[in-house]
Amino acid sequence: MAEIIKRNKALSVSPLKASSTLGASLAFLGIRNAIAMIHGAQGCTAYGKIYLIGHFREPVALQTTAMDQVSTIMGSGENVIEGLKTLCDKFQPDLIGLPTTGLSETQGSDVSGAVTVFRKQHPDCFKTSVVPVETPDYAGSLETGFAKAVTEMINRLVPEAETKGGVATNKQINILVNASLTPADIEEIKEMVEAFGLIPLVLPDLSTSLDGHLNERDYNPLTTGGTCAGDFEILHKACATIVIGSSMKPAATLLHERTGVPDFHFDHLMGLDAVDRFITTLHELSAKPVPQCIERRRQQLQDAMLDTHFNLGMGRAAIAADPDLLKALGDLLAGAGCELVAAISPSNAPILKEIFCDKVKIGDLEELETFATEGRADFIIGNAHCSASAERLELPLLRAGFPQYDRFGAASRCWIGYRGSRQTLFDLANLLLEAELGMLEPYRSIYAQVQDKEEEHYGADNPHADSGRRHH
Repeated sequence: MAEIIKRNKALSVSPLKASSTLGASLAFLGIRNAIAMIHGAQGCTAYGKIYLIGHFREPVALQTTAMDQVSTIMGSGENVIEGLKTLCDKFQPDLIGLPTTGLSETQGSDVSGAVTVFRKQHPDCFKTSVVPVETPDYAGSLETGFAKAVTEMINRLVPEAETKGGVATNKQINILVNASLTPADIEEIKEMVEAFGLIPLVLPDLSTSLDGHLNERDYNPLTTGGTCAGDFEILHKACATIVIGSSMKPAATLLHERTGVPDFHFDHLMGLDAVDRFITTLHELSAKPVPQCIERRRQQLQDAMLDTHFNLGMGRAAIAADPDLLKALGDLLAGAGCELVAAISPSNAPILKEIFCDKVKIGDLEELETFATEGRADFIIGNAHCSASAERLELPLLRAGFPQYDRFGAASRCWIGYRGSRQTLFDLANLLLEAELGMLEPYRSIYAQVQDKEEEHYGADNPHADSGRRHH
């Protein structure tokens, strides 16, 4: 069990975390015909929007209640009501997400109360669901904000089932995904589920909203893909719920209480053991044999583990990531024979105690550099913010997590399943090959040094050079 070392300084140097407000906004981007309206100052929304656009390379629809100095002091409820009314009139969204910021939470905004007043004053907007969620910047991280938004969507949109327990004969599978999964990861999960003849219903589904596709319209103020808001009402019909990530446990617990559908929890889907357990669960739920294509991918991952073991075995890794992603990457490296010598997380979570590492630090990138140096790390895994640290430490960096604004294709990178795990091992091994870590320095004879000095003195093409060498 890893020891959790909590924060012990008053400020962050080179911060690692993305805010929980940003995480909640990301979750709402996985709902079709939805939009998030961040309750805070205009800068709060603009800052998050820059990172989302830079990471996904896609236009991202975000709105703001535009709190100013007057509303911050006198109250900002009217900003919320006016903003909701404007969005409903202009865009007719199916859902409006309403995450808060540190500014509105410090001011003491009653967002739920403002939504209640909005419903009374504007009954004509009843078709649009509104989901407020408390996500102050100073509490949690991207992962916790994402999980809170999903929990609140379930709380407000999933009705109490009359008959609980799900429908055993139904092929529908509810899938709750965490913030660390890319659109390509979610697509991989859906393909594996469909290979067993099951029907996946992902919540939230970024694989159809932020997967990098061209739209028929030049501009759409709402999300162009994702889970339909109406799908929340049929979650009780599923035969099972699959939960990926420990951060999603509160959402899974609430969904189970509302619907009674049995759930199956997975910390992640990286590495041979984790994916084997996932495939076994699908096999048992569907009562169908494992498809040959999946068997083939498993064999390919096994071969990749053998191929890369000579480079990754006994390697020393430093990882900076949110808890769920940190656990996933740590388990994948442990399966490859790597030692995790530095583990940095922006927020605390129970799953951190289960990481294969002596200590996990709740901190920033300054502490990543300190722990990586002390542990003599061979490489670093982290988001784009880690590039400066990797450059200072002269270590190779594998970019993972959010944000990745200095590379293309972050959303299309698959990390999970047999195929994703295989590619991750290849990428890590290639980093070490390029850095030539663990390679012996070439031996240079002292006689070669004497010869070089003679050539420098006589000149390589001078006939006296040979006589000089014979003389010596």
